[in-house]
Amino acid sequence: MEKQANPAVQVKKAAPNKDAPLKEDIRLLGRLLGDVLRDQEGDAVFDVVETIRQTAVRFRRESDQQAGADLDKLLKKLTRDQTNSVVRAFSYFSHLANIAEDQHHNRRRRAHLLAGSAAQAGSVAHALSKLDDAGVSGSSIRGFLKDALISPVLTAHPTEVQRKSILDAERDIARLLAERDRPLTPKELRDNSELLRGRITTLWQTRMLRYSKLTVADEIENALSYYRITFLRELPALYDDIETEIATQFPTRARQAGSNTELAPFLQMGSWIGGDRDGNPNVNAGTMQHALTRQSTTILDFYLEEVHALGAELSVSTLMVGVSQELLMLAESSPDTSDHRADEPYRRALIGIYARLAATARELGAANILRQEVGAAAHYDSPQEFTQELQIVEDSLKANHGGALVKPRLATLKRASEIFGFHLASLDMRQSSDVHERVLAELFAQAQVEPAYASLTEEKKIELLLAELAKPRLLYSPYIDYSDETDSELAILRAAREMRQRYGARAIRNYIISHTETVSDLLEVLLLQQETGLLRPAQSGTGAKALKSSELEVMVIPLFETIPDLRRAAAIMEQWMALPPVARLLARQGQLQEVMLGYSDSNKDGGFLTSNWELYKAEIQLVRVFDRAGIKLRLFHGRGGTVGRGGGPSYQAILAQPPGTVNGQIRLTEQGEIIASKFSNPEIGRRNLELLVAATLEASLMPNVADSKQAKKLGEFEQLMDDLSERAYQSYRNLVYETPGFTDYFFASTPIAEIAELNIGSRPASRKSTRRIEDLRAIPWGFSWGQCRLLLPGWYGFGSAIEAWLQEGNGSKLKNQKLATLRTMYKEWPFFATLLSNMDMVLSKTDLAVASRYAGLVTDRKLRNSIFKRIVDEHERTSSILSAITGSKDRLSGNPLLARSIKNRFAYLDPLNHLQVELIRRHRSITAAGRVTEERVKRGIHLSINGIAAGLRNTG
Repeated sequence: MEKQANPAVQVKKAAPNKDAPLKEDIRLLGRLLGDVLRDQEGDAVFDVVETIRQTAVRFRRESDQQAGADLDKLLKKLTRDQTNSVVRAFSYFSHLANIAEDQHHNRRRRAHLLAGSAAQAGSVAHALSKLDDAGVSGSSIRGFLKDALISPVLTAHPTEVQRKSILDAERDIARLLAERDRPLTPKELRDNSELLRGRITTLWQTRMLRYSKLTVADEIENALSYYRITFLRELPALYDDIETEIATQFPTRARQAGSNTELAPFLQMGSWIGGDRDGNPNVNAGTMQHALTRQSTTILDFYLEEVHALGAELSVSTLMVGVSQELLMLAESSPDTSDHRADEPYRRALIGIYARLAATARELGAANILRQEVGAAAHYDSPQEFTQELQIVEDSLKANHGGALVKPRLATLKRASEIFGFHLASLDMRQSSDVHERVLAELFAQAQVEPAYASLTEEKKIELLLAELAKPRLLYSPYIDYSDETDSELAILRAAREMRQRYGARAIRNYIISHTETVSDLLEVLLLQQETGLLRPAQSGTGAKALKSSELEVMVIPLFETIPDLRRAAAIMEQWMALPPVARLLARQGQLQEVMLGYSDSNKDGGFLTSNWELYKAEIQLVRVFDRAGIKLRLFHGRGGTVGRGGGPSYQAILAQPPGTVNGQIRLTEQGEIIASKFSNPEIGRRNLELLVAATLEASLMPNVADSKQAKKLGEFEQLMDDLSERAYQSYRNLVYETPGFTDYFFASTPIAEIAELNIGSRPASRKSTRRIEDLRAIPWGFSWGQCRLLLPGWYGFGSAIEAWLQEGNGSKLKNQKLATLRTMYKEWPFFATLLSNMDMVLSKTDLAVASRYAGLVTDRKLRNSIFKRIVDEHERTSSILSAITGSKDRLSGNPLLARSIKNRFAYLDPLNHLQVELIRRHRSITAAGRVTEERVKRGIHLSINGIAAGLRNTG
C-alpha cells in the first residue's frame, strides 16, 4: 500500500530483471488496495496503516527500543474499529502478494518454455530425459506406470483459515492479473484496472472469517471446489502431456505401440474429508455417505456438462462421412428420435449417453439435474460402461477421418472417466486403535466370549482374534443393546460396504489405524470388517483353512506416528505378514501392503531432526522386511504443510527417500490451507501434480549405482545421524516435556488458546480436554509456533546436537575434520541436503525480535526469561552451524526468489504480529478481570491469524 496513489497505470515495459514484473504486480495490487482502503475507511485509517508499516520496518531494521516503544504507543491508541481495519489491510496485502507470486511463477515457466530451454527440473520431460540417459527404456516406463499408483490425498485440518468466498474472489483477481501479461489496448488496460479494483473492493466488503463453526459438510464442499478449479481438467491434461513426452522421448516405442498408447490411470485422487473420524466426533456413517454423494454429484455434473457440449460440437452428418456400426447401434438406442438429427448419429448417441448419465446421477443421490434429458434411459451399472460408450464414439471418429475431433473434448472426457469413475476420489476411513479395542471388548463381553479383552496380553489377544476370524458366526447380535460408540463404529463399516457396492470398489478401499502399536491393532480391524461384511470368510472349512478363499474389500493400513511407533514399525509388519491368514489375504491384494507414516506427531514427539531420521530409518527397515516377505510396500506419507510437520517441497522430499521406498507406489497427504496454496490456481496445480509424477519416476526408476565405497560412506553417514539424532532428541524433549512450566509458557506466548476458539475446522484442536502437550494435536501445535514467528518445531535441537558432537574430543583439527564430514554429507546425501534446505527455509521465516514480543505475554518474568533465552541460544547455535555446513551466511542463498519473496512481505507481515500481540494482551486482561471480551477484539485476533498464515504460506 503506497502512500501516493497513481491514477494512470502504465503499460508494463520489458525489463532485464526477470523479477521486475513481480514487483510491478505487487506495487499495482498494493496501490489498488490503498485506494480501496482510502475509499472505504478514509484517509485517517490509511495514514495509520502507513505509519504502523513504517514503524514496524524501523523496528526490524534497527531493532531499537525506541521503535518498539513507538509501535506500542501506536497500537495502544488504536480504536477497536481502527484495529480491525488495520489488521484487514495488512492481511489482504499478504493475500494479494501471494496471488502476484503465483502469477509470476506461471510467467517464468511460460517464458522458459517459449525460450525452448532445457526441460526444467521437476518436469516430466526432465525426468524422462534423465531416465533415457540412464538407459531406461520407454517400454519399461510404460510398464512401470501400468502398475503405479500416485495419489495426493486431500485432508481438512483445524488450522485451515481460508473461506471459500475469499478464495473465489482471489481467483478472479489472479485471472485479471494474468490478463495483463498479454498486449492490451489502453482502454483494455484501464478496464482491467477497474475490474481489479472492483474485485479488491469485493474482498474488502466480504467477511474474512466464519462466524459459525465449520462443519464436515462445509469442509467437503471446500475440497470439491478444487476439483472444479483444477483437478477435473488438469489431471486429464497432464496425462496427455505425459503420453506426448514419452512418445517424443521414445519414438520407436510409440510407433510399435500403434494407437494403443494411453496410460493406465496411475495418478488418482484421495480424500479423508468425511471419513477421517480419529478424534473428530462429527464424522460418522452419515458424513461418509454425504461425502461420497457430493463427490459423485460433482463428477457426474462435470460429465453431463461435457457430454452436452460434445453433442453440440459433433454435428457430423452421415451425408458427409461414414460412421462405425457400433456408433450407429449406440445412436439407435438413444431416446432421441427427432427427424432433425436423423443424419447426425454422434449427436443422437451423445443424447443417449447424457440420458444414461442423468439416470445414473439420480441413482447415486443427485438432488437435481440442471439440464433435463430428452427421454428416459437405463442408468450405467459402472463407470466402465460409460467409458466404453465414449470409446465407441472415439473409435468411429478415428476410423472415419474424424481424428482431429477427438482431442479437444472427447479425449479429456474419456480420460476423466477412467481417473474419476463415478466416485471422484477414494475416501479413506481412519480411526484410533483404542476405539477399535473398546468396541471389540464390548462385542466379546456381550457375546460371552471374553469378559476382559482389553486386559489380555498381546499374545492372548492375537490368539483370540485369529480364532474369531476363523469362525463363520458373528459376535454382533441385533437383539442386544450396545453403546453409542459401538453402534456408530459398526454403522460406519456397514455403510462403507454399501457405498462400495453403490459407487464402485475404488470409492472406499483403505482403512487407516491411528496409533498402531501392536499386531492386534491390525487384527482388530480385520475382525470388525468381518462383523460388517467387508471381510467375507470361506463358506466351508474350519481353523486356518477358513480364510483360504476370504475376500478383504478394504485394505487395513497401520499408521505409525510417534518415535516409539516408528521404531517398532518394521517388527510389527514382519509379524503381521507372517500370519498365515494375513499372508493369504495379501495374496488376494496383489501381494501389496500399504503402511502410513505420520510426520506431524513424530515431530511433536521427538523434534525436527529425530523425526526425520526415525522416518528415514523406519522406511529402510520396512523395505528390508517387505523384501524378505516378497510383498510390495506402498508408503503413505502423512506430510503436513510446515517443515516441522514434514512439509517442504514434495519433489525434493520424494527424491530424498531411501532407495527402494517409492517403486511407483506413493500416497501423500495435502493438508489444510496448503491445498489452497497448491491447487487454487489451475496452472500452479498442474505444476504441483507434475512434480509428484516426475519425482516418483526418478525415485523409482533411476538406477542405483552406488559402489561398495559409496555404500560404506553412506553407512558412516547413517551411523553419525544416529548419534546426532539422539542428541537432538534429548535437547528437544528436555525443553518441551521436561522443563517445568514449559506448557504454561507455550500457552501464554503463542495464540494457541485463541486458535482453539476459531471456527476454522470441524475437529477440536486437542484430542482431550487438557492442557497437556501430549494431548494437543500436532497441527495447532505447529501452527501456533508459526504465528509467533518462532517456528520452533522446524529447527529446535539441531544446533545443540551438532555443537555437542563437534566439541567431543580435543583440538581444533578434529573439529575441522568433523565439520568437513558434515559438509560432505550435505553435498553427497540427498536426505541430509533436503533436511538442511527445509530448515534453512524455516529459519528465514523465524524472527526473534517479533517473537520476543510474544514472549512478553508470559506474565511470569522468571519463566519467560529462562525459556526464551534457551530458545534464542538454540536459534543462534542452529543458524551458525547451518551456515558453517552450507558455506552460506545468508538464508536461502540457493533460492534467491524465495528469499526476496519472504523479505518483501516482512514489511506487511510484521505489523500483523505486533497487532496480534496487542489484541491478545487486551483479550486476556479482560478475561482475567472476569469480563467478557468484545466480539470486535476476538475478531481482530482471528483476522490477524488469517493474515499471518497467508503471509507465511506454509503454516498449516
